Amino acid sequence: MRTFIQLALMALMLGTVVVNNVALADDSHLLPIVSSVDSLQHTQSVGVLLSDNTRDNLSYLERYHDMALNGAKDALDGRIRQAFVNSSDPELAIDWLMNSLQGSFLSVTVYDNLDALVQAHPDVVVMLDTHNQLLTQRNDQVEARFIARFYDANLQYIAKAEGSVHKQVPSVWVRDKAAPEIAAQIEQQRDVQLDALKQFDASLKALVRAG
Repeated sequence: MRTFIQLALMALMLGTVVVNNVALADDSHLLPIVSSVDSLQHTQSVGVLLSDNTRDNLSYLERYHDMALNGAKDALDGRIRQAFVNSSDPELAIDWLMNSLQGSFLSVTVYDNLDALVQAHPDVVVMLDTHNQLLTQRNDQVEARFIARFYDANLQYIAKAEGSVHKQVPSVWVRDKAAPEIAAQIEQQRDVQLDALKQFDASLKALVRAG
């Protein structure tokens, strides 16, 4: 009963962290003309832009993570809290995606806006789009989606690398579940992210040929 009451407190707080509506990445300045996938090579420099989706998603994860760290102080089983914290790390996906790109190209630089990127003249432009949906009392659908859209130096579309996983997690907001079982179910949020990131890596590897 005590665990259920603790979890109910966390549910109320996480319920205030609302996932942003998903919109298409803002690539209106980038031309949807297909270039050759063969134009992607390990020897190229890459300029990265974060889509509005990605920026909103990072804010969403940061709010969720902060609530997991600081919500219901001293009133939540440590194993459950740690599961929420581990599975909502806002830096996990971005760090992974950037490391993947850095391992695939000669250099990778993130730019604040398209104008700054164009002035730098990278060989390849990447629009990075991310989306996560995490557990709340009203949502048992966990989702992670990561897309990198590639454009050539003339901002013509080449191809995309992507990874996407969606999973329904058995409700953790029920009575008579032990803390270890609840924590294990919550940790599945991290597993969903990792599986989607591994899909992304496989997709990226298939696109980039040896330079």
